[in-house]
Amino acid sequence: MILTPLPELPAVSYVMPVLNEEGFLEAAVRTILAQDYPGEKEIVLALGPSRDRSDEIAGALAAEDPRVRLVENPQRDIPAGLNAAIAASRHPVVIRVDAHSELTPDYTRRGIEALRRESAANVGGIMRAAGSTPVQRAIARCYNSPFGLGGGAYHGDGEPGPAESAYLGIFRREALDAVGGYDPAILRGEDWELNLRIRRAGGRIWFEPRLQVTYHPRASLGDLAKQFFATGTWRAVLVRKYGGANPIRFFAPGALVVALAVSLVALALLVTGVLPWASGWPVLLAPLAAYLLAIAVATLRIPEQRGIRDRLLTAVTLVTMHVCWGSGFLRGITLGGGRVVDRSRM
Repeated sequence: MILTPLPELPAVSYVMPVLNEEGFLEAAVRTILAQDYPGEKEIVLALGPSRDRSDEIAGALAAEDPRVRLVENPQRDIPAGLNAAIAASRHPVVIRVDAHSELTPDYTRRGIEALRRESAANVGGIMRAAGSTPVQRAIARCYNSPFGLGGGAYHGDGEPGPAESAYLGIFRREALDAVGGYDPAILRGEDWELNLRIRRAGGRIWFEPRLQVTYHPRASLGDLAKQFFATGTWRAVLVRKYGGANPIRFFAPGALVVALAVSLVALALLVTGVLPWASGWPVLLAPLAAYLLAIAVATLRIPEQRGIRDRLLTAVTLVTMHVCWGSGFLRGITLGGGRVVDRSRM
């Protein structure tokens, strides 16, 4: 992929899909307007069929500042909304922002510097989850810990360098055009899938830890379960489509769920006397015992906890993440994605 040189201060288009985000939308847009980047800016909001005041808030923001423009996203899905916003935008750098995230003031400036310095097609930084209630804070703690999500550099600290994918993304429009934008058929994991196609086309994905984004996660365990089941399902779809291009870590939650199911069935058969303890079946309890021990260790090691309540919430959150992601993965591997979507914000 050959990209033309960027000027020092290229104009920037921020694109944001919006659906039922009345609690976060205004703050997200204002962090964009407050960027210390001196180049030209525009913001394109792709409005899905929200049931709350999101459209009203978006309209007020557009009326207040002509740099904010609105497009419709009747399909409501994130990839379709992003593609609609990108198509309506005009500038050579495209920055994805989520409505439940907030950028640090230097995000754009530092991102453009990295984009130019590394001749990258896409640059991403670190996601810092934050919560305001006990449950949301527990979810945020697990997001920020390798025990929760694990693997991706953008969930923790790390050194700058080439990356597999990027959180959100500061893109060269040329790179997006070259690969055809987001795949509207991939309803979750669309970032990873797009970055895979960019890498296969010869583009460079760059991790820049100086870029910081505050992310507001789901506020209830029920919504978290819906989100992670959908995420696991669509990761399996990507495994079916791209096979070995997927890192081995993505298979772990599905394997965990199978192992835990075997242990629980064995335990039930042993407790009810269907199988004798001397049969050797107790060895099948090892996965359950090992997992519970791992959860206990993680709960002790994850920082920013105060008291037994926080630790219990952390443990329940970790189990919810792992089991729902893994169950979704098994669903996706066997049945495909279908119309499984994350309805936790709908």
